[in-house]
Amino acid sequence: MKKSIVVYFSASGITAKIANRLAKAIQADTFEIKPQIPYTTEDLNWTDKNSRSSVEMRDRSFRPVLAEAVPNLKKYDVVFVGFPIWWYREPSIIDTFIEAGQLDGKIIVPFATSGGSGLGETVQNLQTLAPQALVKNGRRFETNTSAEELETWAKEYIS
Repeated sequence: MKKSIVVYFSASGITAKIANRLAKAIQADTFEIKPQIPYTTEDLNWTDKNSRSSVEMRDRSFRPVLAEAVPNLKKYDVVFVGFPIWWYREPSIIDTFIEAGQLDGKIIVPFATSGGSGLGETVQNLQTLAPQALVKNGRRFETNTSAEELETWAKEYIS
């Protein structure tokens, strides 16, 4: 079995639940991506074009600063990367992680939570940011997705 880690960003706690359920199901290590400046409810107001998240997502080059250094990923074969979908793609803080992660030769498997949007441009974006990694198509999950379903899905990548 390939050694894996579940890395995730969770603005509201929903993605964290899925990420931790997945990690437990496949016995993977975890790392939570946290911004140096935590997001407030006002920052996350997607209906306000001047909110922090709206401004960040409009600027494709924006990279929020991480609160913690990216862990050494050398011992992992597969990096599951979880996040909420923002504006039909991964949040900019995921881009920060991908660029800092030393992911050459790794399999990156995105997974997301969303009220209904799919992964959109995520796979293409991540592959561009980590050209020496293999980015898989990934999947969006509902909040109540079971550990068994997550394990079955993940085994495709870690077996």
